[in-house]
Amino acid sequence: MPTRVTAPILVVCALAMALDASRASAQNTSGREAAAPAQQQAPEDALGRSTPRGTVLGFLSAARRGDLVTARQYLSTRLRRADAEELSHQLFVVLDVRLPARLTRVSDEREGSRANPLEPDVEVVGSVASSSGTVDIVVERVDSAKTGQIWLFSSPTLDAVPALYADIERARQQRILPGVLDRRVGPVPLFEILSVVVGLVLLYLTMVILGRLVTLLAGFIWRRVFRKSGRGPVDALPAPARLFLLSALAHWLSSIVPLSLLVRQFLWNVTSLSMIVFAAWLLIVLNGALERRLLRRVPLVDSAAAVSLLRVGRRIVDVLVIFAAVLATLRHFGVDPTPVLAGLGVGGLAVALAAQKTLENVIAGASLIFDQAVRVGDFLKIGEIQGTVDYIGLRSTRIRTLDRTIVSVPNGQIANMSLETLSARDKFWFHHVVGLRYETTSDQLHAVLAGTREMLARHQSIDADSIRVRFLRLGPFSLDVDVFAYVLALDWNHFLEVQEQLLFEVTDVVAAANTAIAFPSQTMYVNGSASLMPPVN
Repeated sequence: MPTRVTAPILVVCALAMALDASRASAQNTSGREAAAPAQQQAPEDALGRSTPRGTVLGFLSAARRGDLVTARQYLSTRLRRADAEELSHQLFVVLDVRLPARLTRVSDEREGSRANPLEPDVEVVGSVASSSGTVDIVVERVDSAKTGQIWLFSSPTLDAVPALYADIERARQQRILPGVLDRRVGPVPLFEILSVVVGLVLLYLTMVILGRLVTLLAGFIWRRVFRKSGRGPVDALPAPARLFLLSALAHWLSSIVPLSLLVRQFLWNVTSLSMIVFAAWLLIVLNGALERRLLRRVPLVDSAAAVSLLRVGRRIVDVLVIFAAVLATLRHFGVDPTPVLAGLGVGGLAVALAAQKTLENVIAGASLIFDQAVRVGDFLKIGEIQGTVDYIGLRSTRIRTLDRTIVSVPNGQIANMSLETLSARDKFWFHHVVGLRYETTSDQLHAVLAGTREMLARHQSIDADSIRVRFLRLGPFSLDVDVFAYVLALDWNHFLEVQEQLLFEVTDVVAAANTAIAFPSQTMYVNGSASLMPPVN
């Protein structure tokens, strides 16, 4: 099957595997319940008391709308109806004023969180402070004749409610507010709404002033430490950092300010989401600043490939940051992302296998760019290919050959081959064997050797330390002289020009010694007598 058809099929298969794995992971949690007989499954409680979170939220909702008849059914007590309703009212006041706004962290499972394995039927919702110390708000699992096991507020918690309620009432009597501020907008007092609005405005102005102070301090340090003129950083505390600090401070204040639980829970959720969003925004901004800083250090010759690689890397990091923010949001609202992660892991593995060659070329391209093993303009020899590097991309490198054609070579292939960068040499090798005819005398041979050495030594483009001129061997039809030297040339064309001059001067040296370059010749013996054949051209 052709590659362009196979890759989409593999991607579709990968997505299907991811969905199947997600479904399978989700079904594993309910497999035990499905395997159990239908008559053993407990019916759903009409009041939502099947889970600890359902009990807490159901009680708060009923008590907030004044339905104490329903609210008392969330209490584990045998008091009379009127006393139970009064206790429900007192418990609601205690929870509304002092319960930490972390209801999303209360377990929403039938079995509870099982934080304490020794007491699996007990769930601590939170702790409230009193004049005598800290009191845990606890719900416990009990057996119900109608709905099976349900969660109710425990008796030890209810025993501590009257004292907690008395503390709150004493504090309220000491608070003096104008009558208009005691009015309610729906279930929320007016003064709490105004407190939240005014508080957020003051916090924002504080962050603006803090940002300017930090910028001035950063400029002072910039001038003193780095000894550089100018204002320094324009904004040392950017907008996402200011907003993150604002959300973090509001998040902390929402847990200690004496507001109603509904307002504090709203602030808790909003500030938690704001912290996640602004933290992700800040990381994305810092990632962009890091990309720009790296781009300033990239050589201009390889800027196109480096820009493409850094841009891809930045986008990948941005996606990972956003994905982490989504996971944190799901975790905040009590959603378990494990099945989705398992499915994405299987699907990602399949996609990686389908795109194996592409990933190999991209990684090889990154190594070529940052190691600078190959640069634009280099003259290379890769296997049978010789040419100049025209472009380095993420997947392949384009080479313009001596025939002026373009050859695209995958980066993975370049990384696994031996490269010979011809343009990177600092010297060019001048190496020739000069064959003199056998009629050359010893004096003439010495003259040729001395004249060649002298000629090379006085040439400005020759490395004097590399000169070597030696009588090499008695060849088949010539006396061979080895001429060896390195030429300091700018490029290949310049070397050819210098080599041409040197070869002319070598012939002049041979002619000045009254000898000549040997031509191929043969000696044939006939009937014991030797006859010299004419030279064979």
